[in-house]
Amino acid sequence: MRRREFVLGSFSLATLAGVATDATLNTDRALAADRAKPPAAGGDSVPFDGSTVRRIARELAQSPYKQPNDPLPADLADLSYDVYRAIRFRPEVALWREQGLPFQVQFFHRGFLFNDRVRIHEVAEGRARLLRYSSNQFTFGDTPAPEPDADLGYAGFRLHSRINRDDYFDEVAVFLGASYFRSVAKGQVFGLSARGLSLNTADPKGEEFPAFRSFWLERPTPGTDSIVVHALLDSQSTTAAFRFTIRPGETTVTDIELALYPRTRIERPGLGTLTSMFYFDAHDRNGIDDFRPAVHDSGGLAIHTGHGERLWRPLTNPRDLQVSGFADPNVRGFGLVQRDRDFASYEDLEAIYERRPSAWVEPIGDWGEGQVLLYEIPTHNEYNDNIVAFWRPKEPLEAKREYIYVYRLHWTGRDPNSPGLASFVHSRQGADDKRRLFVLDATGEPLAKLPPGTEVRGEVLADKGKVVDVVTQPNPHTGGWRLSFYLDPEKANAVDLRARLLHEEQVLSETWIYRWTP
Repeated sequence: MRRREFVLGSFSLATLAGVATDATLNTDRALAADRAKPPAAGGDSVPFDGSTVRRIARELAQSPYKQPNDPLPADLADLSYDVYRAIRFRPEVALWREQGLPFQVQFFHRGFLFNDRVRIHEVAEGRARLLRYSSNQFTFGDTPAPEPDADLGYAGFRLHSRINRDDYFDEVAVFLGASYFRSVAKGQVFGLSARGLSLNTADPKGEEFPAFRSFWLERPTPGTDSIVVHALLDSQSTTAAFRFTIRPGETTVTDIELALYPRTRIERPGLGTLTSMFYFDAHDRNGIDDFRPAVHDSGGLAIHTGHGERLWRPLTNPRDLQVSGFADPNVRGFGLVQRDRDFASYEDLEAIYERRPSAWVEPIGDWGEGQVLLYEIPTHNEYNDNIVAFWRPKEPLEAKREYIYVYRLHWTGRDPNSPGLASFVHSRQGADDKRRLFVLDATGEPLAKLPPGTEVRGEVLADKGKVVDVVTQPNPHTGGWRLSFYLDPEKANAVDLRARLLHEEQVLSETWIYRWTP
């Protein structure tokens, strides 16, 4: 496992908000295990139903935020990455392994960047019990094991299921660190992450990191293809209740029900947040000396607007922080997409970037007016998650109110673009004296079905500078069409570009959008 995959984006996790202990449910402290055995429910059970976590979040929001205070022993609190990585949960004691259920759960130890404790409960037959920690559930490498009666708790968990083979439980979802979670579809490796909520992203005053502080895992029934996870989120500004229904498969689908209860007025929320990494590609590799043609978890931001337009925005690694907003009433979907699935585009046998998932956020119901925001943060390596995308409502979230959002998160290798439109599969640029040459390749059914001799027109617009020499031509190597043009930025420090392919007035392609900067 590479450092970046494990850290989930160290540029932000280094300043995570803490995870508070949960005193709302009446659960005893975990009893020590005398021998290794699966995590068991300890303490008093309490009734649990679909409204329990919302009630807890609503009540918690009426009180001031309390910083958690559950310190680790010194020999665990300051672990290096390599030492922490050697602490592993023992698969043979995974939750539900002995029952032969279609899902199993393994747990992360506290330490390194993940010092905060989360309480994890099992829900069965309408009652919830706290799962108890035992040091015997882990192997510790060179780190001395805690005493058998230590009650240290967990940092997070991962779900396993038979997604690739009938005889093996692969890791399909991870919840670890603040409100971060991520998943994969069949045949994929982990890449980008999602977040339950983001607040004040890239604010000079500092970003606030809400954190999941408690989880409730519903025991799955034999033969089911889904699992339900409830989560309680807490931070200085808000509490929230989440219900995740996770269905692994060719596309892993996570249905998310979110109830927000702000403590204070929230001016800059981010919903459906996705976090990824973009280091370089053919259109943006200035000054990078690397044997690989491209390095990124996601190649672009895709948006399906409320007006039905399909947008494609190739990602960049800018010199300075870039923020792009796409205002849209009732957005139909957005996501960070790894469109290129060819090994030759990356040439990395270890990172396997061509098998990283795309994540597509599909709002359920009317989210109203707002905008999709894209943050591109400069990075000098591939170990930092430097891309953030989310939806922000037009109006702030007011204190002492309830806000309900429902959406479906698709972890997939499929492209979310409409089959009725061609996709821009490659974007390239290069210098030409004081101008920039852009070369875009588009493929798809609308282009493949064009009769020979059909005229395809390229429409290219720029908000500054000048676009000249727009040329379109068939590309026999791809079965699609190539659009090229020159941009003279003149004296502009940033130019926003839009391009698409048309036959007469018929739109053949999605809309390619791009922000050029020096």
